[in-house]
Amino acid sequence: MGHQDPTIAHATWCCLFLIWLTNSALGHRDTALQPHGEYWRLRGGRPARSYPHLQGDVRRRRLYSSTHYFLRIGRDGKVDGTHRIECPDNIVEIRSVRPGIVAIRSVHSGFYLAMNRRGKLFGTKAYAPSCNFEERIEENGYNTYASLLWRHEGRPMFLSLNSKGIPQKGPKTRRQRLSTHFLPMLVS
Repeated sequence: MGHQDPTIAHATWCCLFLIWLTNSALGHRDTALQPHGEYWRLRGGRPARSYPHLQGDVRRRRLYSSTHYFLRIGRDGKVDGTHRIECPDNIVEIRSVRPGIVAIRSVHSGFYLAMNRRGKLFGTKAYAPSCNFEERIEENGYNTYASLLWRHEGRPMFLSLNSKGIPQKGPKTRRQRLSTHFLPMLVS
């Protein structure tokens, strides 16, 4: 009664492994990691799979715009650009939320970069879905950051600093414009 045929035991383990493998391949995800499910329903798409082993990846950088400004999130939550490399407000943590999606937080002020539905950039102390940006490496080696939550007439709205270091509103931004291109520079 206590003895089991080794062939049956092996077959049982194989079946359990296949069930586990199938669940992994289907991308069963924790819905708590998808804070804005309504967003996906409205876009008509399905949420990306969750990869918990990639979450929490944090890079400390200075985001240097191709318009020659460092992104700064001030102690009052104001977002703008500065030429000063030694400014503490321009050091940010780029935290991976899931593959290709990041949240950007100022190390010094503690504010997260966020975008509202009109495409205005602002800082917020509380992490929210409006803080998620799609990070993409462009052909020229610069990165672009598009709001994951908000779009304007179906087009993405990007993080952008104009030639005076002033954030541009999302509807006026385009992926091809240099004002949306940033180099994540290592913090020494």
